[in-house]
Amino acid sequence: MWQIYEELIEAVPPDLRVERCLVGLNWTLVQSKNTGIAMTTVEGPRRSSLAGSIVGMPVRELAKQIKSWNEVDAALGLAAINSVLNEVNHVREWNGALPTHYEEANAFTVLRDQVVGKRVSVIGHFPSLESWKDICQLSILERHPQDDDLPDPACEYLLPEQDFVFMTATTLINKTFPRLLQLARKSRVILVGPSTPMTPILFQYGVDVLGGMIVTEAASVWQAVGEGGDMELFRKGGLMVQMTAH
Repeated sequence: MWQIYEELIEAVPPDLRVERCLVGLNWTLVQSKNTGIAMTTVEGPRRSSLAGSIVGMPVRELAKQIKSWNEVDAALGLAAINSVLNEVNHVREWNGALPTHYEEANAFTVLRDQVVGKRVSVIGHFPSLESWKDICQLSILERHPQDDDLPDPACEYLLPEQDFVFMTATTLINKTFPRLLQLARKSRVILVGPSTPMTPILFQYGVDVLGGMIVTEAASVWQAVGEGGDMELFRKGGLMVQMTAH
């Protein structure tokens, strides 16, 4: 179950150091090669076990925290990984070019036409999905259900029957990601959100599309997150990108 996590950790060079970090209300940031982002989640302890010792430590050591059951530490670990992988030059090295980018849009907008008439499950309550109920057989699964959402145990029953499965990348933080991939192995799987590591490693495990973010204006992102921003992140120095398995 840990193999995916180990590969992500090993993708981080051992010689890089953490320059700074920030655990904001909604997003967690780590600066090394670039600024890496992960969602600040609300489960479990509300403090990091590493507080006071993170800046200056090897990025790979912090990346190992993605395996922690303390979700604050796990978010820091994922942000550390993304500070290396979600960087323009790194992406160009293996992709040959900057991945497809789209402004004022996300994976749900880009892939909307493909899901018409299909069975679609979305892991995580994303905004602006209301209109999808008219174009596909939509089910939204959420750990903290809202309105017509289904509780996350419904994944065991629904995902094997879906055509498309959209997953929030916070499933990497709460450790449900490997099991969800097993359940969705017959589906087209799209991993979405700023927490998404932009790396082909994930294609080897059954992910078909990555919809994430590369920080291009670090100062703006750090200010927005430090001031308690949420969706402002998408307008303050982040480039939304999409990669598809070849």
